[in-house]
Amino acid sequence: MKRFSNILLVADAADDTSVALDRAVALAINNQASLTLVGIVDLIPAELQMAITAVTPGELCDIAVTEKREKLDQIIETIADEEIAIETKVLVGKPFIEIIRQVLANNCDLVIKCVESEAGHKHVLFGSTDMHLMRKCPCPVWIIKPTAHPHYRRIVAAVDQDPEDAVKDLLNRQILEMSTSLALAEFSELHVVHAWDFVGEDQLRSMRTVFSDAEVDKMAEEVASKRRRWLENLVDTFGAKADKDAVNYLKPQLHLTKGDAKHIVPTTARELDVDLVVMGTVARTGIGGFFMGNTAENILAQLDCSVLTVKPPGFISPVTLEA
Repeated sequence: MKRFSNILLVADAADDTSVALDRAVALAINNQASLTLVGIVDLIPAELQMAITAVTPGELCDIAVTEKREKLDQIIETIADEEIAIETKVLVGKPFIEIIRQVLANNCDLVIKCVESEAGHKHVLFGSTDMHLMRKCPCPVWIIKPTAHPHYRRIVAAVDQDPEDAVKDLLNRQILEMSTSLALAEFSELHVVHAWDFVGEDQLRSMRTVFSDAEVDKMAEEVASKRRRWLENLVDTFGAKADKDAVNYLKPQLHLTKGDAKHIVPTTARELDVDLVVMGTVARTGIGGFFMGNTAENILAQLDCSVLTVKPPGFISPVTLEA
């Protein structure tokens, strides 16, 4: 099962950090991991710098940093548990860039953050910083939506198949590791979702081909059976290599649905009323911020639950430690 050793929690006074804080502390205790709380002071716009003459931009920044540090200290005081040592840091700069640089500098293996509210976009769950992190942060990113439920009742692991991409299998394993570990910790139902399609079906059903509908139906059934065997083997193989007892205990429910993943995953999540979706956002290594076409982005745009996103091994972030 997945173990974390260095967790980074983004704490912002504009967000309801308490939900994310509770999960971060519990995860740090269970994994005996270090936990760092960071607050971020954004750069002061040039026009504001020019308009204010009473203090210098540097002095303004120092004031903001001091206030942010005091708020982080107040958050720390709310944590009664003394099993873990929690460090606090105030970062100055573009939020997603400074968060990723912190990850790179300290080898963080998980970022936790409450979903941010985008002004004027009531129907958009994830804000700009959230999306940048899910695209570009090299470690898993857990964007938490405040919920009335103290524990996650249902978790979805969204997996995909690509016979021509060996990295995809490693990514699927990571997704199963994350979702299984959290389902065990949360006593949740675990649902593994896979969308499949019969490429070329419309053409085969065309009047210009020699195939009858019955013959095409049989072809589609064969594709579905093959995908079913692949999905079952994926979960069985993961269980055998990771923790068979855990998988047997959870009894993951498999959902094999015909259609496009960008529709199937969010629709299934809504129908199951899930609390968390675990999914990959980048399909290829070596290409910074490269999404799986538009699939992952379309899925994220339709989800209204918490999301844990992972990258494949070898992913290179476009953000670096250098300025």
